[in-house]
Amino acid sequence: MADVPVTWLGHASFRVDSPEGKRIYVDPWLSNPKCPDSEQEPERIDVIALTHGHGDHVGETVALTKQFKPQAVVANVELKAWLGRQGAEMDDLPGSNKGGTVEVDGIKLTLVNAFHSSGSDDGDYLGEAAGIVLELENGTTLYFAGDTCVFGDMQLIARIYSPDVAVLPIGGHFTMDPREAGVALELLGTKRCIPCHYGTFPLLHHTPDELREQAPSGVEIIELQPGETTTV
Repeated sequence: MADVPVTWLGHASFRVDSPEGKRIYVDPWLSNPKCPDSEQEPERIDVIALTHGHGDHVGETVALTKQFKPQAVVANVELKAWLGRQGAEMDDLPGSNKGGTVEVDGIKLTLVNAFHSSGSDDGDYLGEAAGIVLELENGTTLYFAGDTCVFGDMQLIARIYSPDVAVLPIGGHFTMDPREAGVALELLGTKRCIPCHYGTFPLLHHTPDELREQAPSGVEIIELQPGETTTV
């Protein structure tokens, strides 16, 4: 099974390069305070996937669609429609919703549950927040929890999708903290976790070391620096 490069771009933004060469951006807020200058101007984008409508996750999506015209923008139906009204240049496929899967050249993106809010900076309702299960062409599966607290039905995500890696927020205040993330890892049963949504601002003060103290035995906490790549 080919290694899959995953690059943390700071906050909750990630770039994933698929085994067949597709470049996927998840929650591309590339102007976040931790994103390296070298990562703020992408070379190309094939897919954009959004967990919810808050500005620190939608980021520069509208501008990026105009520049790169990705094959697909995956977001819930209300959020994708709103992006269209903002001038985003997107595919014609309607936005999906929880339990729905979008397939792009052998890559499957499924929206799953999350417990969080979702709205624009102007107060527009942008549907419910979601997590994203990303299954790549070789079967490697990543679960991006998005912004959420821990919830018992993460067991269903484990049962149905069996993610190889969980990407979990740990900063607290807006999302779960390391204590809740540790329980999330118990429910998900994954043996690898990439923490995110911490350190961007002083308010998000929790750390991967705290998560290591809370995580189940045998779980690898993959601590990345913004701009750093790991293979999964």
